Amino acid sequence: MAIEGTEVTFQRPLRLGMVGGGKDAFIGAVHRIAARLDNSFELVAGALSSTPDKAIASGQALGLKADRIYSSFEDMAKREARLKDGIEAVAIVTPNHVHYPAAKAFLKRGIHVICDKPMTSTLADAKKLAKAAAASPALFILTHNYTGYPMIRQAREIVQNGDLGTIRVIQVEYPQDWLTVEQHNKQADWRTDPARSGAGGATGDIGTHAYNLACFVTGLRAESLAADLQSFVPGRQVDDNGHVMLRFDGGARGMLWCSQVAPGNENNLKLRVYGDKAGIEWHQEDPNYLQYSPFGEPAQRLTRGGAGMLESIAPTTRIPPGHPEGYLEGFANLYREAADAIRAHAKGETQTTLLPGIQEGLAGVEFVDACVRSSTRNAAWVKLG
Repeated sequence: MAIEGTEVTFQRPLRLGMVGGGKDAFIGAVHRIAARLDNSFELVAGALSSTPDKAIASGQALGLKADRIYSSFEDMAKREARLKDGIEAVAIVTPNHVHYPAAKAFLKRGIHVICDKPMTSTLADAKKLAKAAAASPALFILTHNYTGYPMIRQAREIVQNGDLGTIRVIQVEYPQDWLTVEQHNKQADWRTDPARSGAGGATGDIGTHAYNLACFVTGLRAESLAADLQSFVPGRQVDDNGHVMLRFDGGARGMLWCSQVAPGNENNLKLRVYGDKAGIEWHQEDPNYLQYSPFGEPAQRLTRGGAGMLESIAPTTRIPPGHPEGYLEGFANLYREAADAIRAHAKGETQTTLLPGIQEGLAGVEFVDACVRSSTRNAAWVKLG
């Protein structure tokens, strides 16, 4: 069922491969659900684990044909590029340090890349990947999934329409609690290992989401920041909490808090933006609503799919108001838009899109790099880039 005013069309799903996302991998399953939700992609090949036995078992469990299950992404990229019915796009859902070499391998062969964030584990790799993407005929798409939420799209349009006036203050936070104590499992182990996650812990894992969201909604980029990062859990090699002050282009000021050691918080991402005319506020854990507060007037509660929802946002929502949409649907919006962009690209058409890409990926890794540099200098102000 679709919201009144939306149009559902059916096309052949694009052939998708996946790197990572095998047994016990949370995010791989999320990407597969999102890719299927609107019939945008069909998973036909995978290098689902760096461990050959696990890669084979994972591929078999997903029903992949034996000759489309690979033990390495290098082998997958080489063979799929030669096949008549080879993959048209690949989803990269590995730990961060694999993003660069895997994306480069597929971009080199003209296969479109859909990559989980952050784009890479180091700024040097991010810059090299940007060059690889520029030299490739293929598209590079980064899955900052919160940009796919309908009310975030609405918030962005409210800002662009000038309804907030001149932006003065941006506050964004993303606290979790799952790393409050030392953890040893697949998800925790690589996220707290700087060799796999990069120098940033919470800043790379969830701080990049918070920063990207603030930039996506406001259209602004930070020029400089001052970051105070902590590793509260003894022996932890990456930050698990960070307080960041931001100076944006145009004069706006911001504060960003990311934490994975805040008991009572699950995925409590929040964004508040204040201009000289009005303010907006959005909570990820209650994502179907957006508060819009014109100065001197009663606050308005805007509802996904409800009265006041902008017509341009309608395609991002599937069911009537009151039936929650959120995380999976936000991801699915990006996958559907990625499929549309790939089809347009095949026709030689240029399509205007809100999909995050190389520039957003670079901005995220620059943010992490600047946070680490600032914190090592006692929270000194540093420039981004």
